[in-house]
Amino acid sequence: MPRIEDYALLGDLQTAALVDRGGSIDWLCFPRFDSGACFAALLGEPDNGRWLLAPADPATSTRRYLHDTLVLETTWESEDGSVARVLDFMPPRGNAPDIVRIVEGVKGRVEFRSELTIRFDYGRIVPWVRKRTHEEDTRVAIAGPDALCFRTPVHTRGEDLHTVSEFSVDEGQRVPFVLTWFRSHEEVPEAIDPEQALADTESYWRWWSEACPLELPADWMALVRRSLIVLKALTYGPTGGIVAAPTTSLPEWIGSVRNWDYRFCWLRDATLTLLALLHCGHGAEAAAWRRWLIRAIAGDAADVQIMYGVAGERRLSEFELPWLEGYEGSQPVRVGNAASGQLQLDVYGEVLDCFYQARVHGLPVDPQGWRIQLGLLDHLEEAWREPDDGIWEIRGGRRHFVHSKAMAWVAFDRAVRSVEDYGFEGPVDRWRAVRDEIHADVCTRGFDVGLGSFTQSYGSPELDASLLLLPLVGFLPASDPRIRGTIEAIERELVQDGFVLRYRTQEAVAGSAAGQAGGARPGDRAPDGAPTVDGLPPGEGVFLPCSFWLVDCYELLGRHDEAHELFGRLADLANDVGLLAEEYDPKAGRLLGNFPQAFTHLALVNTAFNLAPHLPSPMHRRHASRH
Repeated sequence: MPRIEDYALLGDLQTAALVDRGGSIDWLCFPRFDSGACFAALLGEPDNGRWLLAPADPATSTRRYLHDTLVLETTWESEDGSVARVLDFMPPRGNAPDIVRIVEGVKGRVEFRSELTIRFDYGRIVPWVRKRTHEEDTRVAIAGPDALCFRTPVHTRGEDLHTVSEFSVDEGQRVPFVLTWFRSHEEVPEAIDPEQALADTESYWRWWSEACPLELPADWMALVRRSLIVLKALTYGPTGGIVAAPTTSLPEWIGSVRNWDYRFCWLRDATLTLLALLHCGHGAEAAAWRRWLIRAIAGDAADVQIMYGVAGERRLSEFELPWLEGYEGSQPVRVGNAASGQLQLDVYGEVLDCFYQARVHGLPVDPQGWRIQLGLLDHLEEAWREPDDGIWEIRGGRRHFVHSKAMAWVAFDRAVRSVEDYGFEGPVDRWRAVRDEIHADVCTRGFDVGLGSFTQSYGSPELDASLLLLPLVGFLPASDPRIRGTIEAIERELVQDGFVLRYRTQEAVAGSAAGQAGGARPGDRAPDGAPTVDGLPPGEGVFLPCSFWLVDCYELLGRHDEAHELFGRLADLANDVGLLAEEYDPKAGRLLGNFPQAFTHLALVNTAFNLAPHLPSPMHRRHASRH
């Protein structure tokens, strides 16, 4: 089974595919990110759907993205020295989504094999496949509402419910394959020109990347550009929503039950997303993201969710797929996300901060946006006092999480500053009073004098890496002794192999893993039966966004050398084509979690700008603490 870092990303701004080093596309959902997969081998067996295109005989491969694009080039060298390339890409969406693969002979002759296994509905449904009578190079696969059209000039044949092609390429020869999705009740789409599609795809991505030149140190430039391309690729073009990842159920540790569906849009990413896009000059994408946000949260402020579908859908019912064995046996495989029904007070702060930062960076004001914010603030005036489920979506009972309370403070702070700095109308005196009350409450009940640190929740001695955000959002300056003490405590307790864990709390871990089965108690075993180790399940990885937050804190404290050293180590965790997941296992030396992860790439981009010399720091732009 390939490791998570063995995969590269393809995308067309509405869905995405993952292709491994061996030439197998093991994950693909059509027509949207959250649609049922027609290739689900990533979470099961090859017979659950994949498309293998690789040399028939042993060969070694290297790969890269062409220029600053999402066109993947894999170069194969046979044992006799013959060389061929495969170009994999998804053209930015037309009327029907395509995935295109072009095999090019470079030197000598290379024998290839294509093995196409289509299984609709996440690997469960075997379609009816037929050749078109008047198009010899075309096969059509149909089951229920879905259909795929497969075109190639090479001979194909059916073999044990697979579509197989065996062919050779000589130097200078190019052989195309095109797979196109369409609705089964519609006519088969017209054929596209693969070479023109390649030229158009390259042109699009190069135009998008080069439209906004970056002023960053040269050794960071490629990784930041790749991260921005990932964020663009995870954007659902029709609405502007950005999914957290294109995958579901890649585990937070191998063999665990903590396997979640990330193909949705989280409000917690709102400000980081906006800042990353605006700092890099992608104003149109930032504006589209803000418009998506306004549409998604419109309605009763009490009904705001922590996540939505790519078009703003609210019902994200969670269920399991028992026919898939899971990535390396990590079950269950889940579709949908029950955490969408959780209460996370921090999202109110993220939304208000997102709108405020849009104003700071010059995006045109949206009058509807301010009306929505007024409703959110009215609700939050009382709701901030309630316990919630916290940033890590712990499914084991609500608590008074310090990070959640601090982000409620952010909501009122940004509202006050919107009135003071931009002339918006609102009950600013009342908001100032609520802001000060929240601040005093957090400093009194969320700070442990004995530890010299803020804690995960009121009355708890446990630490939480989300506390690193307190200076980054302006709750207190990094120079405050309470913040210094918190950073030092996190360095002592949560840093493992130089990277940052989210927490070591047994209750949090067990509760997070318990899903909908009910609450967890301190000291519980993880739901898979494995005992916790140092408060963590075996294999729990370090959390990469939290590690970038520590870099930011080092920079605020003037610990520049440590900040640059840790940033370099984090950058080195990216795979050979610049992609990162959510977590990393330092002992096994492998990435964990859904992939590639927007939250991680957002953190990387913003931290790179925080560290860049002679540039305004996003951290300092984001806040000007009055405490």
